[in-house]
Amino acid sequence: MTLHSAVASNTERRWDADVPLARAATMTSDEVLHALVSGPDGISGADATSRAATTGPNAVHSHRVQGWRILARQLRSALLVLLAATATISFVLGDHTDAVIIGSILVASVGLGFVNEYRAERAAQALHAEIRHTVTVMRDGGAVDVDVSALVPGDVVRLTLGAVVPADLRLLQTNGLACDEAVLTGESLPVDKHTSPVPAGTALADFTCCALMGTVVHSGSGAGVVVATGMHTEFGRIAAGLSQRSPETSFQAGLRRFSVLLLQVAVVLTIGIFVTNLLLHRPLLDSAMFSLAIAVGITPQLLPAVVSTSLAAGSRQLARYKVLVKRLVCIEDLGDMDVLVTDKTGTLTDGTISFRAAVDHTGADSTEVLLRGLLATDADGQAGANPLDAALWQASHPREETTAYQRIASVPFDHERRMTSALVRDPQGASHIIVKGAPESVLARCADVPAEAHTTLDRFFAQGIRVVAVAGRPAPAATSLTAADERDLHLDGFLAFLDPPKADAADSLHRLARLGITVKIATGDNAVVAAKVCGDLGLTDTRTLSGTDIDALDDTELAAAANAATIFARVSPEQKARLVRLLRRSHVVGFLGDGVNDALALHTADVGISVDTAADVAKDAADAVLLEKDLGVLADGVTEGRRIFANTIKYALMGTSSNFGNMFSAAAASAILKFLPMLPSQILLNNLLYDASQLAIPTDRVDAEQVAAPAHWDVAFIRRFMLVFGPISSLFDFATFWLMLHVFHASPALFRTGWFIESLATQTLVIFAIRTRRIPFLRSRPSLPLTLAVAGAILVGALLPLSPLSHLLGFQPLPIGFFAALAGMVIAYLALIELAKRAFFTRRAAHPPAPHRRGHTHHVQRRAGRFSYAGRPVPNTTGIR
Repeated sequence: MTLHSAVASNTERRWDADVPLARAATMTSDEVLHALVSGPDGISGADATSRAATTGPNAVHSHRVQGWRILARQLRSALLVLLAATATISFVLGDHTDAVIIGSILVASVGLGFVNEYRAERAAQALHAEIRHTVTVMRDGGAVDVDVSALVPGDVVRLTLGAVVPADLRLLQTNGLACDEAVLTGESLPVDKHTSPVPAGTALADFTCCALMGTVVHSGSGAGVVVATGMHTEFGRIAAGLSQRSPETSFQAGLRRFSVLLLQVAVVLTIGIFVTNLLLHRPLLDSAMFSLAIAVGITPQLLPAVVSTSLAAGSRQLARYKVLVKRLVCIEDLGDMDVLVTDKTGTLTDGTISFRAAVDHTGADSTEVLLRGLLATDADGQAGANPLDAALWQASHPREETTAYQRIASVPFDHERRMTSALVRDPQGASHIIVKGAPESVLARCADVPAEAHTTLDRFFAQGIRVVAVAGRPAPAATSLTAADERDLHLDGFLAFLDPPKADAADSLHRLARLGITVKIATGDNAVVAAKVCGDLGLTDTRTLSGTDIDALDDTELAAAANAATIFARVSPEQKARLVRLLRRSHVVGFLGDGVNDALALHTADVGISVDTAADVAKDAADAVLLEKDLGVLADGVTEGRRIFANTIKYALMGTSSNFGNMFSAAAASAILKFLPMLPSQILLNNLLYDASQLAIPTDRVDAEQVAAPAHWDVAFIRRFMLVFGPISSLFDFATFWLMLHVFHASPALFRTGWFIESLATQTLVIFAIRTRRIPFLRSRPSLPLTLAVAGAILVGALLPLSPLSHLLGFQPLPIGFFAALAGMVIAYLALIELAKRAFFTRRAAHPPAPHRRGHTHHVQRRAGRFSYAGRPVPNTTGIR
């Protein structure tokens, strides 16, 4: 039967949409294919489209922006709800004007926050769209790459080393296939896979004929037919039982602690003001509305919008720098980093490895060593996953001679042995074992190593040349090969390769150093070679720890040694992860890696960084993906992260100090005046104008010293700042009170108008002093959007008493003399702020960030990011809530 007729026949039969994985595991491969109306060559594209309409996308959640959810977050504030309820009661009782004004201001405030957060969410959705996840499947008789979310039951999927299994598969063929199933079972050891059915009643962990969604191909290759997708998979059921929100970062923890601080202050002021007004026998409703307005006023309602706007703008800027972040908050994580652990190949070096020489143990050129090295690589010469083997196959003259040899068996490379071996039969019919790998590993398995061999090795290492040793022995009776056969070898010689340093790597290292980031190298290469490359790039401190050294130290000893060392040579994946974990005790650690062997360390690091060409499992474990494997690109990302954090802190400092000062002034005035110092609607309008002007903070310039080192949330520092600078603001509020009462003999309406404009001017203009530790404007210029936004807010506030809305808002035109006095007070206020700023910042003590909490749940949520799509929310069909 032709392929075309087979596909047509399959399409005519009805496929079984309900083949549970447990049943498929007990069936033979042919039985599963028959039930799914599929075959070894998969299904047709038309059939896949038809099945997708039944099964839905192969996804466990959606990253589609939902406006109603964002709006719900805006309305979640209990203070806003209480104030809206109070305004409604006021309207019902006949106070229509104030109720409508308060309602309008609340709607404007919610709308402003909604628009900005919606734009940020759209930016986050765009980030998801930038990072595509595809899988190779058989459709219409050929291999094609399709989006992971487009998989359907019946698709035949190819599995290769490092791939994340895209759905629940019944395996059809395997070649040394083993899968890491820790994401499902928590077990760290890989599970060997085969195609034989398992008995009925076998536990999920023992489904050795199946590859499960979310697990990783640890070794070998294979192919399988999709049995279940999306929420119908075992991984989907686990993901459905978890919150989609990832564990909070140190930045998010800082935001939460900051919000708690504001809530505490708001509660104290609100209760105090409410009780005071009741004791002064003021109307209950007026007292409640005034107290709630004070609470809303001290709470920076637009802080989430400011943060989201900053992060969204930062993500767009980072995309121009060729850095993609998985979540917007990851930008802040980049800025937190003060230690970077990275591999050597492709970051410090060009990553283009060239073959230089094949020599015997004395260092003399040897074509025989080159031939034997070729025989221990892939027989077809397509060793794309191994750049050393790929470079070796570019050698010209002995390449054709390999066709005269027959490969009988092989043992692939792994990170424990650091070798690969082959059993071959030569043209005369004699069998040989040939071993090729790291010199230390190969020499340890040789029966006798000539002294000249060590001299040759040392000479190559001193030149920064990477070396692979080749050894072997006759094996006349052998028909199979295992790692235990790699013994009693005779050293043939060495293969030499060169990977020169990158031309711009030295400059990138200097940039990172200026950012306060210590770079440490974790490599599988020889320590001397790594030290030579580092020395060529200007890294003079090349203290080294080898994998053997690491195993000999306990955690306390290794933590101290790791802080002192710059190079970690011949390290295994587990050793990398252990190093990162111990460095995190005293640093915020970033790890840059792109291989299967880097996934453990990427998960362990505070900031996991990978590249667009990395293995699937490495990209999944990363927080940020570089479109170029370049430390200069990473330096751009760190700078942007710190710039965003600096601007966020500006808003927090200004909001707590000026809001606290103004609300403290309102509380004091309400206790001594016979009338409310400001109407609830005026307080809310003041807060709205002030917050709206600060939405331009994300555009502000940041001084060089603010990005020279990591900065972290320090709530104790913010509290001290509030208690120092808030009362300074109140001093000028009290001066305004005296001016209005004793100079202008103000009525309640005139008093409220004067204080409204003065408080708006002082709390918005103070940003120019708080935004920098330098002299404002002279040594540190703000951005033009921020300058215009602040000026615009003050202008609107000054014109409101002259507008047709003046009477409705309870305002009254002010005398010209007030503005002259206001100008003097603003100048004096900003001068006093400058003096206080200089004294305050000399006493600041930084606090380290809270460590990130990363466990198995975090691992599952990270992996689930691969199985998301930009469509409607995925229905939870698992019954888990």
